[in-house]
Amino acid sequence: MGPFITKIINNSLTTGYIPAAFKKAYITPLVKKPGLDEDKASNFRPVSSLSVLSKTLERAVSRQLERHLNSAGLFPSHQSAYRWHHSTETVLLRVCSDIITHLDKVSTH
Repeated sequence: MGPFITKIINNSLTTGYIPAAFKKAYITPLVKKPGLDEDKASNFRPVSSLSVLSKTLERAVSRQLERHLNSAGLFPSHQSAYRWHHSTETVLLRVCSDIITHLDKVSTH
């Protein structure tokens, strides 16, 4: 199965064509918050579930794009979104560190 899936993914990347089946999703309505009136459509949000092959293609594209952006130095140095080993925690640590450094500089003057 692996070689067949690899061929589909590589063909899609090479041609820029995404098969129509990859664009179809199963939509599940979920209540926005527990306790909301389930008789009102506005209290629901749609959750789309794509096929495994569609998610596999998405991941392949994401990894190739990220590798290219990293190797070409195109990510801003402080960007945390869409990067490995960068998360909300790393951003918060950076902001806290910057604030403490600034306060230390201000208090010594």
